[in-house]
Amino acid sequence: MTIDTGTPDIETREVEAADGRSKRGRMSRGMAIELFAIPILVVVGFLLYVWWRQTATLDSIESSSLAWADVRLQLWQHVKLTIVASLIVVAIAVPLGILLTRPGVKVLAPVVVGVANAGQAAPSIGLIVLLFMWLSSWSGFWVAIAALTLYGVLPVLRNTITGLQGVDPTLMEAGRGVGMSNTAVLFRVELPLALPVIMAGIRTALVLVVGTAALATFVNAGGLGGVITAGITLYRYPVMVAGAVLIALLALLVEWFGRVLELLVRPKGI
Repeated sequence: MTIDTGTPDIETREVEAADGRSKRGRMSRGMAIELFAIPILVVVGFLLYVWWRQTATLDSIESSSLAWADVRLQLWQHVKLTIVASLIVVAIAVPLGILLTRPGVKVLAPVVVGVANAGQAAPSIGLIVLLFMWLSSWSGFWVAIAALTLYGVLPVLRNTITGLQGVDPTLMEAGRGVGMSNTAVLFRVELPLALPVIMAGIRTALVLVVGTAALATFVNAGGLGGVITAGITLYRYPVMVAGAVLIALLALLVEWFGRVLELLVRPKGI
């Protein structure tokens, strides 16, 4: 009869160690793909666009619409719209989401999220044009920023609330039990644990803002939407497709940046 001592033998420990190394290896490969595959895809896509632009037979109108100086200017305008709107979205949605999870204020969360839902449910082009008519004294750039902010707040706000509500209450009680204040519990327990969910919302908002920024051209705010609009207006499909490809590459790059930022700010062990 064999007596089970409850202690794993050497072979079992070796198998478990090998399995642990295998899991760490798989995680490393997945992280490497996440970090390098998307930028490589973007670079290859942009190089293919450059090759096509240099070798394609374009008429004078198409060449003028895809002039390098104009495309660079519109690309910079698109990036500027994305950066400014995204920073404002994070600055508004994350603190508001934190506030709406605090005792005494959380009853307002459904109302605020409902308003944010209405802002995102509205057609983006209609929202931009209505804001342009309402805020006629503003420049087109800031009208577009206001519309993009309204359109991008919901994912970050919703994920901030969801992430904080998903934190185990016993962990917060443990923090208070060791003498932490409510503020310390928020910044040292709740936010670190909710950060992955919050960052997922920020990545979603980044992609939404990049795509919607193409409509900023209708309020004279610039952006790569001007290339697509020129292609549609002039019935030049190569111009339209070129603009769409550039916006898609930019969206991929921004989403990758969001993933890298998440890996950098995520606390160890989460």
